[in-house]
Amino acid sequence: MPATITTTELFLIAMVIIFAVPYALWRVFRTDYWAPLVVVQILTGIVLGPGLLGRAFPDFYGTVFAPPVVMALNGVAWWAVMLFVWIAGIELDLRQAWKYRRESGITAGLALGAPLAAGSVAGALLLLQPGWVGPAALPWQFVVGVGMACAVTALPILILLMEKLEILRRPLGQRILRYASLDDIAIWGVLALILMDWERIGRQGIFLLAFALASWALRRWMVRLPERDRWYVGLVWLAAVAFGADWCGLHFMVGAFLAGVVLDADWFTLEHMDMLRNHVLLIIMPVFFLSTGLRTNWEMGGSAVFLVAALLLVASVAGKLAGVHLAGRILGWKPGEAGLIGWLLQTKALIMIIFANVLLDKQIITSETFTALLLMAVASTMLTVPVVAPRLRRLQAVISSETADASPPAPSARPSAASSSAARTGAPR
Repeated sequence: MPATITTTELFLIAMVIIFAVPYALWRVFRTDYWAPLVVVQILTGIVLGPGLLGRAFPDFYGTVFAPPVVMALNGVAWWAVMLFVWIAGIELDLRQAWKYRRESGITAGLALGAPLAAGSVAGALLLLQPGWVGPAALPWQFVVGVGMACAVTALPILILLMEKLEILRRPLGQRILRYASLDDIAIWGVLALILMDWERIGRQGIFLLAFALASWALRRWMVRLPERDRWYVGLVWLAAVAFGADWCGLHFMVGAFLAGVVLDADWFTLEHMDMLRNHVLLIIMPVFFLSTGLRTNWEMGGSAVFLVAALLLVASVAGKLAGVHLAGRILGWKPGEAGLIGWLLQTKALIMIIFANVLLDKQIITSETFTALLLMAVASTMLTVPVVAPRLRRLQAVISSETADASPPAPSARPSAASSSAARTGAPR
């Protein structure tokens, strides 16, 4: 009698596929310039989903990704994304945004508002076609949800890309982080508004009141703890707030963000925070990418999904660039700055996928809409580095030549090109 393969063995086979396939593709094809490993992992998740692998090899797909295996993978994915969103909440630094509030407010507002409007128009067009609106969605929820998905900037991926471009610690990079941080807050605020359940408004009021009181007590307690204890307390806090948010009809990812945003980044060593984020990305986030791929759906036909993804991509890119260029005119930026900043703020990937997962969980969008949003997020993120890198070189060359022309002839008095570029490019206005 042949031995039957156990659920544990199937789970481990799935884990081998999750980690081996995207890493091999990333290394063999050297995609890092236009598709970092995280983007390759997302694309691999799509390929391993029911629309592609499931259709090409249904027996293999049905065996490896059987319901018990998918349930186990989903549990890992939930915790992974909660940790990731929690870290993003902790790392938000609103003090710098407040220090440069006029510049940051104008830029962040236009960088979010313009693509939100363009994406909402695209969402309104999708209302006219069956199959895109989720069964539990009100029209305004669907339109605003699609619009906000087009407006999202993924702060963690933006950090990774700016590290690659070597501008993260420069004044220009810090400016862009301020804009993205303000947009991050708006994203979760809009998501909470979309998810407001008027039939459960009492529960939501209880949760928000309890959260405010508990946050006040926690903040007073955390400053008295050594850092090692703060990590343990923070993780308990994360699970508790995520549970409360899900219980009241919001979503556990909204709770994860709230749990992080009330904690101060100064309470944790920067190196430890970076290490935790990198370890989460390395060890468990790939499982979330696969679970995301398992949600993709092509039943309406691949051409329709790709056409809608293209429409959303145009709305996202054109809206973001228009908003940032308008901000540049108002604030008097140098030529080339607005285009550079606008393209860097195109990075979506993780946060947009998390946002779309919540909309799908709450049946505000369908699997087809989710697939189109996923394709749009991946495409906009893959465009960022190839478009930004030459623009950054041109901008630095112009700034360096201007600095050289304006500098005294003595070599000892002339600042370096790198320091001149950072100072002139990043000067707040």
